[in-house]
Amino acid sequence: MGIKKEDTVHVLTGKYKGKQGRVLSVDKTLGRVLIEKINIIKKHMKPNKTYAQGGIIEKEAPIQLSNVMLVCPKCNKPSKIAATVIDGGKKHRSCKKCKEVID
Repeated sequence: MGIKKEDTVHVLTGKYKGKQGRVLSVDKTLGRVLIEKINIIKKHMKPNKTYAQGGIIEKEAPIQLSNVMLVCPKCNKPSKIAATVIDGGKKHRSCKKCKEVID
């Protein structure tokens, strides 16, 4: 799993192909990610405490993890992620294009 919360990702397929957004949440068990302002759906809601009036609301729906690619913060290009071992035996994510450590 190379994508974490607060990462910027690039959408590879579907209606939002080519768009970029910030990851709001990651579901490891289902392999899905929720991206800010991507894959917007309309949902009919009954009135409740959160939505006093109810009606139709727009919200983000999850996207399959395989359909997104991490955007490197250093080179600002979508790239694959490599796991590199740096001093002390700790694993870090790194960009395969520019070879820079992401975190």
